[in-house]
Amino acid sequence: MGYKVVVCGATGNVGREMLNILAERQFPVEEIAVLASRRSLGTEVSFGDKTLKTKDLERFDFTGWDIALFAIGSDATKVYAPKAAAAGCIVIDNSSLYRYDPLVPLVVPEVNPEAVHEYKNKNIIANPNCSTAQMVVALKPLHDRARIKRVIVSTYQSVSGAGKEGMDELWDQTKSVYNPTSDVPPNKFQKQIAFNVIPQIDVFLEDGSTKEEWKMVAETKKIIDTSIKVSATCVRVPVFVGHSEAINIEFEDFLDEDEARDILREAPGIMVVDKREPGGYTTPVECVGDYATFISRIRQDSTIENGLNLWCVSDNLRKGAALNAVQIAETLGNRVLKKA
Repeated sequence: MGYKVVVCGATGNVGREMLNILAERQFPVEEIAVLASRRSLGTEVSFGDKTLKTKDLERFDFTGWDIALFAIGSDATKVYAPKAAAAGCIVIDNSSLYRYDPLVPLVVPEVNPEAVHEYKNKNIIANPNCSTAQMVVALKPLHDRARIKRVIVSTYQSVSGAGKEGMDELWDQTKSVYNPTSDVPPNKFQKQIAFNVIPQIDVFLEDGSTKEEWKMVAETKKIIDTSIKVSATCVRVPVFVGHSEAINIEFEDFLDEDEARDILREAPGIMVVDKREPGGYTTPVECVGDYATFISRIRQDSTIENGLNLWCVSDNLRKGAALNAVQIAETLGNRVLKKA
């Protein structure tokens, strides 16, 4: 006996990836429905060896369905997630709408799986921001050992984090650089993204930080520990898929780099690739399509008393979005629903 699963936003990058991962991980699906907006109605999507046609999200009745994976953005989620939840369907939402709601759990299964039980508050579970998800997977096992005081992180985030439009803009601008008769001005991004980096993701806040940076601060505190101080600088780079992060960590207690390496090797969801030789680390190109969060360049920070540096890379469409949502569904199945 399996679960009746709904994927909302099945034609988008994250929705399609959700379907791929559900099939790859052999999630026990008894029945599946793929939903989209009316403009995408009837579009075909793949689920394993099946081809499914999308149904109209606006008209869909969630009654009798067990789990709905939402990848439709905050505006649409605000309308349809409460309807699904009221019908008894547990919503796992990839948007930012519910992440900071104190009654809605924000879950990364490798970090705080016990939080799924809080779904009962609103029948909704939130998926964290893509840049936060991979970072907290790396931080949690180290925090358990030596207690993290402060994190300084600089991100190098791929254009897929901005959706298909972001990927198309990088592709079109890259081609235009080699074609003097072609000009592709910035549209999705604030400045040219091809052969460039942009130190702005999302809107600016009053204190000079961006909303993306604020998300990393607030979500890390909610998922791991409210006492952790986080300073983030988020940068968009001309990479199609895969987010990278340079993370500096200050601990309450001393943690030797060799012990940290051993801890991370044993931690769930992490792959350590850390050889002190040319190429002995992981880059975004190499992580695409993989489930793991890759950790490299683990080394002591001699400028502070208890400090470490590390390099963290992950496929943002997977661990940063679709994979984490499916893992939440798996955790629900194992800990709460237990139908399969």
